[in-house]
Amino acid sequence: MPTLPAEQPPSPRPAPHEHRRMAESFGVDAERYDRTRPPYPDALVERILTLSPGAEFLDVGCGTGTVARQFQAAGRTVLGVEPDARMAEFARRTGVEVEVARFEDWDPAGRSFDAVVAGTAWHWVDPVAGAAKAARVLRPGGRLAVFGHAFQLPEEVAGALAAVYRRVAPDSPFGAAPGTNILDGYQGMYAGFAATIGGVDGFGEPEQWRFDWERSYTRDEWLDQMPTQGGLTRLPPDGLAEVLTAVGTAIDAMGGAFTMPYATVAATAVRTGGGPGEAAIRG
Repeated sequence: MPTLPAEQPPSPRPAPHEHRRMAESFGVDAERYDRTRPPYPDALVERILTLSPGAEFLDVGCGTGTVARQFQAAGRTVLGVEPDARMAEFARRTGVEVEVARFEDWDPAGRSFDAVVAGTAWHWVDPVAGAAKAARVLRPGGRLAVFGHAFQLPEEVAGALAAVYRRVAPDSPFGAAPGTNILDGYQGMYAGFAATIGGVDGFGEPEQWRFDWERSYTRDEWLDQMPTQGGLTRLPPDGLAEVLTAVGTAIDAMGGAFTMPYATVAATAVRTGGGPGEAAIRG
């Protein structure tokens, strides 16, 4: 698996973790979120399992428990931390132990872990405070691994989405124009996470991983997932309906289905030396 280049493009917009209302809006339909969001590649899960020294995992921003259940299925004990009580309650019903808190504010109460993971959640965490907190709760040799999916819509669908966003949410940062390489953008974001993690005392040299895969969607399958996306969770019903109609029409014109290229990108580092509670931000 190739190593990704350590480059970080400038970000002209506020960091995602500053958008607290959006960060905590996904629980509006937790069942749909859990049903439609894809799990993480087996190769990613296996690599984290292989490189982690023990069985006790902490899942940051666990949402409905997708990541936690994947590691539980491999025999690990997982504690979730999730700021949205609605998402946390759904995860509990699926067998995941969850504590409701923002990770930056969460009290570990003296507990430590062999791995801290975050699936499609680290961009909602203050990256500096989050990395320092992870270092404090990891045992020596434990691993922090933050990862997320990026997908590249077909140009026809991306064009329809961008056009309807300009009508219903002209100030939204979402709905990228056709031709925008979302996969490369996520690669840059995770390069930034890696650099921040590397600036926290207690972590070794960070690494980046990337796993490419594809998933096919029918029109109805993709429209079912769309309301769970950050740019749409807070749209009024008429605006959401307009977005879904425009995208559905574009997919119909493609034959009613399409194959989506995905990349799951990760930033990861090992907790070095000392014990939990000794980490600090390098200055």
